[in-house]
Amino acid sequence: MVNYTKVNLDEWRRGSLFQFYIEKMRIVMSLTVDIDVAPLLTYARKNNLKFYPSMIWIVSKAVNSHDEFKYSWDKDGSLIRWDYISPSYTVFNQGDESFSKFVTEYTDSLFEFYKRTVDDQRKYHDARAIIGNQPQNFFDVSCLPWVRYKHFDVHVFDEGKFLAPVVTWGKYEVENGKALMPLTMNIHHAVADGFHLSRFFVEVQELIDSLTDIESLRERC
Repeated sequence: MVNYTKVNLDEWRRGSLFQFYIEKMRIVMSLTVDIDVAPLLTYARKNNLKFYPSMIWIVSKAVNSHDEFKYSWDKDGSLIRWDYISPSYTVFNQGDESFSKFVTEYTDSLFEFYKRTVDDQRKYHDARAIIGNQPQNFFDVSCLPWVRYKHFDVHVFDEGKFLAPVVTWGKYEVENGKALMPLTMNIHHAVADGFHLSRFFVEVQELIDSLTDIESLRERC
């Protein structure tokens, strides 16, 4: 069971802003930024890694680095903040153009998360379904590797209270020595502002650029 903390809106510094964007003006922000994934591609090749699970870990680590991306509701409708959230992501099946969707539990260790992701993909790849028993502490991840888009927006048709991030990326293309890939985040304005949204992209790029400082997975195997 993942731990969480109940949020007291009267004591939370963002309490009044949260209530405004939940009760009076429900806004979901969406931003797309080109990220240079060349260092990740190089690191993946050197360590015999797949790009997709490696990128999922990069995004998950950036998301879990800040509280604004970890808010949700408990069964009684009270606002809570998870200790961590895990990615719920899609795996495409080329044969019949369907997909499977499931959650791999997040860990701060790239090595351990990569193993979990590869194992889960092997287990559920042919399920062609959204795997049941999805935990409540999740955020959404998907990929459109066929196009390098300029902007992508996802609309969650609920009561306008879905607080978790929705992260998407597209096809990367090489330009002037960089492998530029569009990365998108959708997030409710009740829990985050443009500053927090922008910081996510900055930190994703910093994580990718710092991969040479992360222990070699090959050496751990």
